[in-house]
Amino acid sequence: MATYQPGDDEVRQFAKQPAVKRMEALFDVEARYEARLEWMYLLEALDDSTRIVAAQYALLKGWYDLAVLAADKTSRTHNFELRYPTPYRDYLQKASRSRAIDEAWVYGIIRQESRFMHYAKSSVGAGGLMQVMPATAKWIAKKLGLNGYHDGMLHDIDTNVNLGTYYMRYTLDTFNGQEVMATAAYNAGPSRARRWAANAPLEGAIYAETIPFSETRNYVKKVLANAHMYAPRLGLPMLTLKKRLGTIPARSTADARECHDDNQHFRARVNPWFKQD
Repeated sequence: MATYQPGDDEVRQFAKQPAVKRMEALFDVEARYEARLEWMYLLEALDDSTRIVAAQYALLKGWYDLAVLAADKTSRTHNFELRYPTPYRDYLQKASRSRAIDEAWVYGIIRQESRFMHYAKSSVGAGGLMQVMPATAKWIAKKLGLNGYHDGMLHDIDTNVNLGTYYMRYTLDTFNGQEVMATAAYNAGPSRARRWAANAPLEGAIYAETIPFSETRNYVKKVLANAHMYAPRLGLPMLTLKKRLGTIPARSTADARECHDDNQHFRARVNPWFKQD
């Protein structure tokens, strides 16, 4: 597999392109949607090496979502540092250690949820890096004793990561440390994640593949694949995917009887802007 590391001169030359100048102007007036469209159109005309140059340029500008988008589009030549960037490391490392959760998993969630855009807001109101629902955020803020919390704080990086990692720890505890089910719960709610278990133990990979909601099924697979890739980037032990996916315990009789929808804190969060192929 070929890899490519762009040089500084290449990045400077790329920045001079008219399309790039138009993008910068759009970002200056906070026309982010239009800037993203311009970027997507530009990438279609580029070869793999130039897409990697584009990703490096976007990373340097702090446009992390566009860096990932460009690096993800390469087919023969790759740069995995750009495909799996590690912004906001201080915040994520601190929160991961505080919650005793896998930092690679946190990065995997954020890469899938917001592509590292702290200003991101979904069509149903989920906000920030970790796309926390407002009702969920208020519920967690109360538990954490965050006096004076309000919805605008969802886009504060430190606050959002604090809330999101609390919920990750909550789902992980709910499912006895099983990351696959906890990831499904982060997207679709604990009740649904529990109901999707079988009447007998099964491999985590089978659980993920048989999730009936296509959005959640794809989400779980991508988050855990992200975590697998992030572990070596962060200097963490690299588990095999099979070990990370683990074994899902059999659903209990009580779980089988539970058929109510998740409440507003935990309902599935449909976000067409960030839905990935």
